[in-house]
Amino acid sequence: MAETNQFISKYKTEFDGVIEHLKKELGSLRTGRAQSALVDNLQVEAYGTRQALKQIAGISIQDSKTISIEPWDKGILKEVEKALSASNLGLSVINLGGKILAKVSMMTEETRKELLKVLGRMLETGKINIRQIRDKVKEEILKAEKDKDITQDDRYQYLADLDNYVTEFNKKVEAIGEEKETEIMTV
Repeated sequence: MAETNQFISKYKTEFDGVIEHLKKELGSLRTGRAQSALVDNLQVEAYGTRQALKQIAGISIQDSKTISIEPWDKGILKEVEKALSASNLGLSVINLGGKILAKVSMMTEETRKELLKVLGRMLETGKINIRQIRDKVKEEILKAEKDKDITQDDRYQYLADLDNYVTEFNKKVEAIGEEKETEIMTV
């Protein structure tokens, strides 16, 4: 990673935040294997408000194709079942009375190709977010030069550092994407 300068340092947490957000988003993509991230943030209508499933239930992986969801309050079991059924996640929902089993169905080749398109859009959004942060940093560098806080030589060096830094983050996004693509295409 390029050595960070004062301008990049100010935005380092934003750059890191893009990567963390992307990882979280990609965790919710269905890959044919049971993962708690698939349903963690599913919104359930309970207690008069919408809440993330992970806040109202215990979620565990029973086997490679089954997610076990056990609401802490059995009175909201029907609401959880309803949210899972309406989720478009391709899950088969089985209500066992005290808990719910969500079976992950096998993905078809067509489904995998559709997921790759979604993956591509998510990765592009990540790169766009990185570019937006880069533009903010670049504006600050140019403003600092205009205000005579830095020299023209400093500006060139800071911009070169910024380009290297952004390139490294774009490589991270691509690596994360390749890893997820492999996961999606693995039968």
